[in-house]
Amino acid sequence: MNEFALIAEILEALAETTAGPGVRVGPGDDASVTSVEADAELISSIDALVADVHFPAAAGAELIGYRALMVSLSDLAAMGARPGLALVALTLSELDVGWVRELARGMARAARDAGVPIVGGNIARGPLTITVSVHGWSPRGTALLRSGAQPGDQIYLTGSLGGAAAALARGDLGACTDAGGLDALQRRYFLPQPRLVAGMALRGVASSAIDVSDGLLQDLAHVCAASAVAAEIHSAQIPVTAGAELSHALSGGDDYELCFTSARVPGDIGVAVTRIGSIVAGSGISLDGRPVSAAGYQHFQ
Repeated sequence: MNEFALIAEILEALAETTAGPGVRVGPGDDASVTSVEADAELISSIDALVADVHFPAAAGAELIGYRALMVSLSDLAAMGARPGLALVALTLSELDVGWVRELARGMARAARDAGVPIVGGNIARGPLTITVSVHGWSPRGTALLRSGAQPGDQIYLTGSLGGAAAALARGDLGACTDAGGLDALQRRYFLPQPRLVAGMALRGVASSAIDVSDGLLQDLAHVCAASAVAAEIHSAQIPVTAGAELSHALSGGDDYELCFTSARVPGDIGVAVTRIGSIVAGSGISLDGRPVSAAGYQHFQ
């Protein structure tokens, strides 16, 4: 099978998820053509997911595809963007049509769940890597940034933390083949739910926001550095996923929940919210009154 026949297989698996509101031209031309909302700003992000770094290559391809799209969309959620479209590039060391078909089916399922069309992509030979570029819109001037936290703001988290890291620590993710066989912790790793609705609801409410991808301490430290403030958090208030430990929640990563700050108590944003601390003058993070290092995942260390 050549490259173009493989693309046809992928498009068949993606089915109707290659089209959507605002998509004038999807896959099949030199580039896609989409309409841009009036008086809106484009918000874009790109992630390269490398085999056995960002996902276990031995796991089921449909699970890998679902995870790949959803973790990329989490960046849009952190910015308060409405998802508009996604592009996917795939490098393969060898051709496995069945594997690629299942990968595309997983991405299609994620695209349906998130309401975002996949409008194009690319295939090349190389080490197994999935690169996802996501694009969304928010009304002009409303994008959530890391740099707006102020002393007196409270720090909040959506959902709970630590589940994916606990699953990763067990070392059994490579044996997972399909969604139906996943336990609760494995679901947190393979089926993350980017908080897109919550992010949009936080426009005009949150003073800063970030998605928790590399560990709460490290990601909150990014907010503190960008905002030139300090954070005080309390371990007893951090919502830890059942079956995980506090260390998983603090430094494990792969949660894709939102950590945000606000001067007022947020209303209903479509997901449970927990206050875990407050923003103060200074720098760094203290946990239960003691300074802590911003430990978390890093590619180069």
